Amino acid sequence: MATTSLKSHFETATETKPPSSVEREIGKQGLRKQILRKGTSWQTPLLGDEVQVHFSGHIDGGACLASSRDTGTPFCFKLGQGEVIKGWDEGVATMKKGERAIFFIPPVLAYGDSGSPPLIPPNSSLVFDIELLSWSTIRDITGDGGILKKIIKEGEGWATPRDNDEVLVKYEARLQNGPLVSESNEGVEFRVFDGHLCPAISKAVRTMRRGEKAELVVKFSYGIENDGYEATNIEGAVSSVSNLTIQLELLSWKSVVDVTGDQKVLKKIKKAGQGFDRPNEGSLVKVIYIGRLEDGAVFETKGTNEEPFEFTTLEENVNEGLERAIMTMKKEEQATVTISAEYLCGHEVSELVCANSVLYYEVTLIDFTKEKPFWKMDTHEKIEACERKKHDGNLLFRAGKYWRASKKYEKKHQANGLRLSCYLNNAACKLKLEDYSEASSLCTKVLELEPLNVKALFRRSQAYLKTSELEKDEADIKRALTIDPNNRDVKLVYMELKENQREYAKYQAEIFGSMLSKMARQSGDAENRSRYCGN
Repeated sequence: MATTSLKSHFETATETKPPSSVEREIGKQGLRKQILRKGTSWQTPLLGDEVQVHFSGHIDGGACLASSRDTGTPFCFKLGQGEVIKGWDEGVATMKKGERAIFFIPPVLAYGDSGSPPLIPPNSSLVFDIELLSWSTIRDITGDGGILKKIIKEGEGWATPRDNDEVLVKYEARLQNGPLVSESNEGVEFRVFDGHLCPAISKAVRTMRRGEKAELVVKFSYGIENDGYEATNIEGAVSSVSNLTIQLELLSWKSVVDVTGDQKVLKKIKKAGQGFDRPNEGSLVKVIYIGRLEDGAVFETKGTNEEPFEFTTLEENVNEGLERAIMTMKKEEQATVTISAEYLCGHEVSELVCANSVLYYEVTLIDFTKEKPFWKMDTHEKIEACERKKHDGNLLFRAGKYWRASKKYEKKHQANGLRLSCYLNNAACKLKLEDYSEASSLCTKVLELEPLNVKALFRRSQAYLKTSELEKDEADIKRALTIDPNNRDVKLVYMELKENQREYAKYQAEIFGSMLSKMARQSGDAENRSRYCGN
C-alpha cells in the first residue's frame, strides 16, 4: 500500500479530513494513524479499561470487513488484554473521547503470516476507521487479577477512606452465573480495617471516592469471608471455582484518626472543622464534651454552648488521651473520641471510671487561641519562656508524664544553653517512650554544638544499646569515659555493653559450631552413600 493519505480508503466517510490533520506513526512496527475528528478531552484510556467504539474496516486493497455502524451497535473490549489485534490495542490507547481516526495496521500487528482464513489472507495489512465513543475505567486492585474494579459512576473529590475510617456502603453480591449471595439495600457501616462480608469489599473501598459506584469481578480467593468479619458467611455458597460479581457504592465515610499511633486513642470525625490550624502546647481552648462509660452511662459533662469549658493545653486539666485528641482538632470540629485506660493519666478519675477499660467522649472544639508565637517575643520573653518550659518539663518528667514533658521540651527557642538542655531532657523522654531513633537524633544535635557533652554521649549510647548498634555504643561510651573517667552512670552502661558483647560472641560461636556440625554430618552421609554405591 502507498504511504499517501489513508483517507482515500474511506471515501464514503461523512466527515471531511481537517486540513491540519497529518498522518503519524505510532510505535516502531509500522502502525500509522490519521485523525479525522479530534477528541473532546485530554484523557486517553489506560490498559485494562473497557472501551466502546464504532468501527469499519477492510483489507488493504481487498475485501471489506465488519462494521459496527451497519448494525448500530458499538463494539466493546478491554484495552491491552489481548481481546483484539495488537494494532487496535496500540492505536485505541492513543485516542481521546469522541476522536475518530483511520489506522493502517501492518501484518505484524494484525494476523501475521497465518492470516485468518478464509476472510483474511496471510501477511495482510488492514485499514480501520475507528471512533472512540467512551470507556469505563477498570483497575486490577490486587495486581494479580483477583479483584477487577470497573467504575460505573465517578465519585466526588479526591480523598479515599483509610484503614481506621468507618464507611457506609450499599452492595449486591452475586455468583458469576447469576444467583444472589448477599445484599444491603439500605447500607451497612463498618471500619475499613475490619472489613465486611469478604476481603474484596474492604480492599475495593480503599480505592473509592465518596459517591462512587463500581462493579467488582472477584476471584474465589478474595470472595471468602475472613475470620473476624461480622457478616453473613458466604463461604458455603461459593464453590472452589466460583467468581463473584459485586455491585458496590460508597455512600459516605467518617474519618477516624489514630491519635497515639497504637489504636489506644481513636478520634472519629462527625463534623469537619474550619481551616487547617489546630491547638498546640499552651493554647487556650474552649470545648464542650460528654464522657460516657462502656455501658453508655454519663460520668462527666463539661461546658455548654453558652459557656464552654476553657483550659490551657498541657496543664493537666483533662486526661492525656482526651487532651491529645483535642490537640488534633480544628475549630468547630465535632468528634467521638475512644480512649483506653492507660491514657487516663494526668486527671483525677473515679473508681467507677477506672473499672472501665475504654471511655467514650463526644467532643466539640468551639474555639482556641494559641500561645504567643516564639518569633513574636522579644529577647527577654524568649529566655523567660524557655526557662518556664524547661522547669515545667522537668516536673512532668519526674512525675513520669513523658509525653507531656516531651512536648514542653520541643518548644523552639534561641538561647543555646537552654536549647541543649531541652534537647537532652527530650532525649531522656524519648528513651522512656522507647523512641530510640529520635533519642539518638536529639543527642546528635547536642554533640554537633558541644562535641564533649558527656550527657549527650551517655544518652545516645543508651539508645544505641537498645537498638543493638554495639559498635556505635562502644564508641560513644569510650569517648565519654575519656572525658569523664569517674562517671558512675557511664561505667554502668559500659559494663552492660560488655555483657551484651559477650552474649553476642557466645551466640555467634554457637551458630558457627552448629554450622560445622551440620557440615560434618553432611560430609559423613556423603561418604557413607559413596561406600554403599561402591559395594
